[in-house]
Amino acid sequence: MGQGLWRVARNQQLQHQGYAGQSYLSREHGRRIAANNVSNANHRKHAQGGIDIYHLLKTRKSKEQEGFINLEMLPPELSFTILSYLNATDLCLASCVWQDLANDELLWQGLCKSTWGHCSIYNKNPPLGFSFRKLYMQLDEGSLTFNANPEEGVNYFMSKGILDDSPKEIAKFIFCTRTLNWKKLRIYLDERRDVLDDLVTLHNFRNQFLPNALREFFKHIHAPEERGEYLETLITKFSHRFCACNPDLMRDLGLSPDAVYVLCYSLILLSIDLTSPHVKNKMSKREFIRNTRRAAQNISEDFVGHLYDNIYLIGHVAA
Repeated sequence: MGQGLWRVARNQQLQHQGYAGQSYLSREHGRRIAANNVSNANHRKHAQGGIDIYHLLKTRKSKEQEGFINLEMLPPELSFTILSYLNATDLCLASCVWQDLANDELLWQGLCKSTWGHCSIYNKNPPLGFSFRKLYMQLDEGSLTFNANPEEGVNYFMSKGILDDSPKEIAKFIFCTRTLNWKKLRIYLDERRDVLDDLVTLHNFRNQFLPNALREFFKHIHAPEERGEYLETLITKFSHRFCACNPDLMRDLGLSPDAVYVLCYSLILLSIDLTSPHVKNKMSKREFIRNTRRAAQNISEDFVGHLYDNIYLIGHVAA
């Protein structure tokens, strides 16, 4: 009987200790839950954007296996902003995941106009079934064709209705496009002098220093690698355009298109002299002033000296 009473007392003691342990664990678990709630609340409070940022972070955690945030769950403005940083190849890949977003016309319109700044079709009523994504593919195809055969490339653009058969429209397209091969473009402009004339008139050299204007000119219309009739034609057209853009300056300096032509040719020769590693004895400033004033006597010595300093400090005008 004594052993039975001992077992009853022992069982009661164990039950009491168990309840106490469970109570302790419950209290500890409650404290941890409260601490987590406070931490989450503070995180939401201090996070920039408040509950929206917290919601995005929470969404991202639930999408850890996918590795990215679903753009369709973001506001449309934010989704389009993100996709606008993609090039055409990446945008096509993105359309495999977000078809409606990546195929949006505004995105493809931005890609077209950022690469080909001017096309005749931009100013027309779009034909039935028109899409800027399709237009981008055609512009890319036409540019590749131009870089292989310029005449076929221009004919391709015209056949698709992208360009009008007009020297001015072709000149605007060339002026606003940077994907054309400059060697093929030089060949094309040498054959199409009517397009070259309109291309020159698109340049505005107002209030520009002569060497800087010449650099800008040769960025769009590359100079030939050798001297010849085409280079003389380019310099002649540039000289007349520069004088037309700066009539007051030409009058104050007493310069004519012929004088500007002489200065341009002198600047090209000086550029070669100062930048070529094959020229051992570089032309001095005094020599340049003397040689230039022999060809154009009305030009002031100070002005010619400034021309020399510009080439010496900045570099080639037709690089």
